[in-house]
Amino acid sequence: MKSEISTQEFSMRFTSTPRGARLARRLVSQRLDEWGHPYDSPANEAVTLIAAELASNAVRHGHVPGRDFLLRLTSSDDALRLEVSDTRSERLPEVREPSGESGRGLMLVGALADKWGVAPRQPGKTVWAEVWLSPATQR
Repeated sequence: MKSEISTQEFSMRFTSTPRGARLARRLVSQRLDEWGHPYDSPANEAVTLIAAELASNAVRHGHVPGRDFLLRLTSSDDALRLEVSDTRSERLPEVREPSGESGRGLMLVGALADKWGVAPRQPGKTVWAEVWLSPATQR
């Protein structure tokens, strides 16, 4: 007997501003709570931090005047996937040694996500991260 995988999706465009990045982070945490991953759960905390970093990077490094960034969150029985797309393709994210107060974001994403990467899109790029759910954290 084949089992069905249930999926849920949240997708929204945000202004490429610090306020847009904060709103994206808050809505990700709220949506995860609504989907059965409480605010204080490891999955919610990890994906919310990843959302904060990727949205912040989209605003800082992927901003094109007049263009928004797109956030997409999906939940399946075995994983949470977050995608943040911006319209700037010439600045690809890279993990590098931190300097001063910056440069730690992608290191944090790499530590929190089970898998992450960058995919080209027209125009721009999508940075994505997956957090795998253990049976104990699934609904």
